[in-house]
Amino acid sequence: MANPPGGSRPTPHAAAPSDATDAERAAGALLLCRAEPDEVAHVARLLRRPLVLCPAGEPGPGGAARWSALVPEDKPWLHGGEPVDRVLTGWATALAVGASWPVLALWWDHERAGLVLCSGFRRPVGYEWAADGTPLGEDEAMRTFVLRLGLDPVLDLQELGPLTREDPESDARARLRGVLAVLARAGLRLPAGLLPGEPADRLRSVAAVVPGNRLLSWAGWRDAVRGEIDAVEHGALGPWLRGPGARFLAGAQCAVGLPLLAYGLRRRDHDWSCAGTLLVAHGLSALAYDRMRAGRGWG
Repeated sequence: MANPPGGSRPTPHAAAPSDATDAERAAGALLLCRAEPDEVAHVARLLRRPLVLCPAGEPGPGGAARWSALVPEDKPWLHGGEPVDRVLTGWATALAVGASWPVLALWWDHERAGLVLCSGFRRPVGYEWAADGTPLGEDEAMRTFVLRLGLDPVLDLQELGPLTREDPESDARARLRGVLAVLARAGLRLPAGLLPGEPADRLRSVAAVVPGNRLLSWAGWRDAVRGEIDAVEHGALGPWLRGPGARFLAGAQCAVGLPLLAYGLRRRDHDWSCAGTLLVAHGLSALAYDRMRAGRGWG
């Protein structure tokens, strides 16, 4: 007999708790930032999410790691109605618009796995694989990925090429680890055990014992603005910190950020709210810094 309109089948309902449990065990995510941990900490706090920050790269001239990893402390993709890939894309976008370095989000669940690269205000570039490793993206995405990360356009692109082709021996998690192998030539060194494909709880446990890790949490607007000033001063926008150029840039950030923040609050969309918050905080901090440097003090 056919089910009535709007009716439900008893079998799927009976399986739902098991499906949710399987999804919870399978899903996970990592955010990789091509910057030192101190730089990342200032911006990442503005996400207002609990994150564990770990050094994840070879030391630079000053001794600090040139890559950093962010591991989520919670699992908002289980409770917010959005899949893990959308959650991570929103976080990576929000981080990238407030920083001078690129952000690579790696995500996976029981059906798919993929990556999203965000850099400044440019359109994010991503690639996906089905759980069995079947490529679901465009080859052009990998070429853009190589260029934006400053990788070797010949050798590294050749290494990434096989990851976009059919291979029954390589599942989605193996593909992500293949991407990390290429990034190792750019200085990425993930701590032992911090690997794509591991459940979120396992990643959190590993990150908690990595030497030099720190737990990031929202510290309020006053500390956030001061942190933003420090992040901007040491970033690529350093020459724009004072004068008409700095004021113009800060005004533009506020002009773009306020509508985004209003839109996110109206729609109750955390991703857009984060992006708007980051832009407004960045713009206000730049204006405050310009005023302070002009001799008026912090207030």
